[in-house]
Amino acid sequence: MLDTLLDQLARQCGIGDAYHNYRGELMSGSARTKRAILAAMDCPTDDPDAVARVLHERSVARWRSLLPPVAVVHPGRSSVAIAVGAEDTERSLDWVVTLESGGQLEGRVRVGDLPELERGSVDDRWHTRRALPLPEPLAHGYHTLRVTTERGADAQCTLISAPRRCFEPQVLHDGRRLWGVSVQLYTLRSKRNWGIGDFDDLEAVVRDFAPRGASFIGVNPLHALFPGNPWHFSPYSPSSRHFLNVLYIAVERLPEFAECAVARDRVAEPEFQAELERLRNTSHVDYPGVARAKLPLLRSLFGHFRREHLARNTARAAQFREYVAERGESLRLHALHDAIDECLSSQDRGRYWGWPVWPEDLRDPVGAGVRAFESAHAEIVEYYAWLQWLAEEQLGAVQRVARDLGMKVGLYGDYAVGVNPSGSETWSDQALYRKGAGVGAPPDALALKGQDWGIPPQDPNVLTAEAYQPFRNLIAANMRHFGALRLDHVMALFRQWWVPVGLGATDGGYVHYPLDDLMSVLALESERHACLVVGEDLGTVPPEMSHAMGERHLYSYRVLLFEKHPDGRFRRPEEYPRRAIATVTTHDLPTLGGYWSGNDVDLRQRLARYPSDEVRLQVLEERIRDRDALLAALRSTGLMPSGCDGSPASYSEALALAIHVYLARSAAALVVVQIEDLVGMLDPVNVPGTSEEHANWQRKMSCGLEDVFASDHVAGLREAVAAARGA
Repeated sequence: MLDTLLDQLARQCGIGDAYHNYRGELMSGSARTKRAILAAMDCPTDDPDAVARVLHERSVARWRSLLPPVAVVHPGRSSVAIAVGAEDTERSLDWVVTLESGGQLEGRVRVGDLPELERGSVDDRWHTRRALPLPEPLAHGYHTLRVTTERGADAQCTLISAPRRCFEPQVLHDGRRLWGVSVQLYTLRSKRNWGIGDFDDLEAVVRDFAPRGASFIGVNPLHALFPGNPWHFSPYSPSSRHFLNVLYIAVERLPEFAECAVARDRVAEPEFQAELERLRNTSHVDYPGVARAKLPLLRSLFGHFRREHLARNTARAAQFREYVAERGESLRLHALHDAIDECLSSQDRGRYWGWPVWPEDLRDPVGAGVRAFESAHAEIVEYYAWLQWLAEEQLGAVQRVARDLGMKVGLYGDYAVGVNPSGSETWSDQALYRKGAGVGAPPDALALKGQDWGIPPQDPNVLTAEAYQPFRNLIAANMRHFGALRLDHVMALFRQWWVPVGLGATDGGYVHYPLDDLMSVLALESERHACLVVGEDLGTVPPEMSHAMGERHLYSYRVLLFEKHPDGRFRRPEEYPRRAIATVTTHDLPTLGGYWSGNDVDLRQRLARYPSDEVRLQVLEERIRDRDALLAALRSTGLMPSGCDGSPASYSEALALAIHVYLARSAAALVVVQIEDLVGMLDPVNVPGTSEEHANWQRKMSCGLEDVFASDHVAGLREAVAAARGA
């Protein structure tokens, strides 16, 4: 009996019964996995009476709630489901829509005249669900619907009116094919940065590539990390996706730096300059060293800002206050989190790693302890809000430069699929995130042991109860300064692989999310921000997700190394889909040079990433076939470079040029070139499935930006790509 009840509860909570793996085999979820995921959702799992009670409460709530917490409508489909008792069908009800703009729409209908969607019985009382039509066209936006029955029942819900499709620039509607370059910002070297790529370096990339026909510059996730703990630096495990990594601030570009002689004198000291030179010359980013150089200077500049601007109510102070008011409670909580984290970390760096181990009175963001801390440390909280303003100011300036220079898209951002469990995003909304599980992926061809990324999932039931407000806020925050946004692991909008704490990645299970509603929010924010959306759809992609992406005009992510027919032939350029962004490789894959040489196979062997030597040999054999198949593809299109025999040692600049031109000829609307492949690097920035074993997210570029911009090979490659794109 208990197992049957748990199966029912699992389905109601969105937990899947089965799924098809990357080989197409049907895999059933185990009872142990379902029970563990339910426990992570704070559902009872051991007492049959308690489980039955929860099921009954959910059923009662569904039928006795006049309106759902949120309803999504589209042009041509503007109706909302209402639930009433059967005895109310002969009565009328009144409805009022309060528009986001402030106006109102209203009407009265007879319940019995509305189309019936379904009926059911709860506690021996019949209920009916009817479709309440609303006026067409309803302005796109976030509205409020209120319904009142003749018997006095009253309810309201969030009403989201959204376009069916995401935004696409007119230039793509006109059939143009664009190209751009992607960078991992932290890896960039330059003669003036402080040991980590910064927003000034990003502007330099824009200024160099825009006049040469590039329409966009892609970047890694720029999400906020942990200023109090610079040893944690994965851009895909951030503290918060609402805000930015302040280590990307170009200190010497700040107006406050130009105004503050004390700060300029400190930077000019020989000892400080020697440290900056050391930070620039390391092969990997020294994150703690960068933090030691930047953060004390920024703190000093904040003191200057308080004295010279806030105290005097200057125009710059007004701009800061406007930003604080605009970002509101979200910014306040993030700044509070960083302030508390810094204070505790300075007391005991080894102990206070994240809010779950803070003193209990500081773990609740609305508790008395946090209010007392904020009152006592108002200046440091304001300092962290100021840092976010500086970061946004500089990032926004880069996007304006890109558009002023004619880039059709400008900056192309990256939105991570989740956050670190110890960061400000989870601290700020603890009801939404489930700490008893982590998001990951089932076994696939790239990670045969499955993956557990260690990021807590959002509970889809809580997300719905909160009217998708957390998702709305996140997407809006990430589209503020981008002309295109890549959603990492876009399948998470449909389902996420939950790995309960204590179980392995292979023992996880899928939890489903309200795909159509989330896509609608995405389309609405895309329209509002004029931001194209790319869905990273690599790996096991369910047909529901592929259909939704096509219907909603999300651009697919196409990697040349994976674009093969079942017989091993590489897809010809004209066979690529139009609505896609195509690339040779990605940050989670070997560079082109590393792939061709087999450097990645050797690396994964050293890291013990193969379950057996037999699997490693299979990969090597497949690599030989792939090199031959890629050369055959180049030969068939007249791009075969001379002197390339397909051996690992035959990689050359001519081969790299030919492969990129092959991709640039594709029908895909967008093509992106990795900056590492422009200069022929071998080492990857990340090896999936590793943490301490490999220096992920640390490896720098092999040369400085000045050398990239001056390289004849780089100039020739981007000129050839631009010509192949028709630019």
